[in-house]
Amino acid sequence: MSDGASTALLTVTVACVAANVFIVAADLARARFVLANSAEVGLRPEVVPWLAVLKGAGAAGLVVGLAGMTPLGLAAAVGLVLFYLCAVGAHIRAAVFRTIAFPLLFLALSVSALTYFTVVAE
Repeated sequence: MSDGASTALLTVTVACVAANVFIVAADLARARFVLANSAEVGLRPEVVPWLAVLKGAGAAGLVVGLAGMTPLGLAAAVGLVLFYLCAVGAHIRAAVFRTIAFPLLFLALSVSALTYFTVVAE
């Protein structure tokens, strides 16, 4: 892989960490948009902090992976991909397409992080 491609994947992986840290903070702060979106897809408000823990663990795992523990970063990226696949699925199941771009964006960032750690692990 070229240096440019590696740098791009690294940059998107760092963006994935930042995006997840932002949404974890919004989840824990019980931001209005988080609670409204969660209600639209059928999630109870008391579930939101537990989902924040999962996203936070994924972001932390990516950071640890970037710090040199590549297998942990890879595992965290897999976990985030699965998490956001479920989020997209929840939007589809509930027919909430107005806000589906957000879980799709987070899914794309997570897939990019997974790609980065897959390439680094080789």
